[in-house]
Amino acid sequence: MPMIPADLPPSPWVARHAHLVPAGAQVLDLAAGGGRHSRLFAARAAKVTAVDRDASALAALEGLAGVRTHCADLEAGPWPFADRSFDAIVVTNYLHRPLFDTVLSALAPDGVLLYETFAAGNERHGRPSSPDFLLRPGELLECVRGRLTVVAFEQGEIGSPRPAVVQRIAALGKARRWPPLLAP
Repeated sequence: MPMIPADLPPSPWVARHAHLVPAGAQVLDLAAGGGRHSRLFAARAAKVTAVDRDASALAALEGLAGVRTHCADLEAGPWPFADRSFDAIVVTNYLHRPLFDTVLSALAPDGVLLYETFAAGNERHGRPSSPDFLLRPGELLECVRGRLTVVAFEQGEIGSPRPAVVQRIAALGKARRWPPLLAP
């Protein structure tokens, strides 16, 4: 999968639903790369933990107020946050199915999940093209069914920042009240 530059703006999906995450929230930016979403939530007064296996990508976040970095290979090593829960978890352009249950278990009962990644059909646009890295139709909905309340879900083709087929979800822990439909 290509490296996403640190200066790339946040995903429009994540930015659209960022208002669901309150100021002061503990946010986990999973597979953070250069930290475009870590920066977004730190600017919104969240306390962000950015995790990625690429230490050089995380270095772009060194010294940024409100952001702690953690270098870990989430696919080969143990889950580094076994003793923590997060008010929000953000995942973009990353899929490792064995982590689904772990990620959902790390979400606070009233937490927010913002997830966006590639889906079946993306193979005609290039990488990723392996079914191991492409969500099946409706897969994110199935993962959260009965565990979280879905605020928004989309799947389909996008044109920017490059053509791709994606699936994305914004969901709340069952202890969370419904949010306002518009950002405050």
